[in-house]
Amino acid sequence: MSTYKSLLQQKAELDAKIEEARKHELAQAVTQARELVKQYGLTADDVFGGKKVSTGTRGTVAPKYRDPATGATWTGRGKPPKWIADQDRAAFAI
Repeated sequence: MSTYKSLLQQKAELDAKIEEARKHELAQAVTQARELVKQYGLTADDVFGGKKVSTGTRGTVAPKYRDPATGATWTGRGKPPKWIADQDRAAFAI
């Protein structure tokens, strides 16, 4: 039957072996990655992804409503201004 101290000793030995194996495999992985980068001429953007490309620019939106009293306009997006709030918008359509 194993004792607590002997099990701790075995655990410490296994931890050391695990760390050694990890370092060895990590070195192999880095070497392989460097060879692939060199072979195919890859860049950091190729490997890790570059900056996200914009799908388009946000332009201005044409106004859809105009206040006949002041000439103020509203596109119909966002919170409605006080001059059109709670009213029929058809009367203000451009």
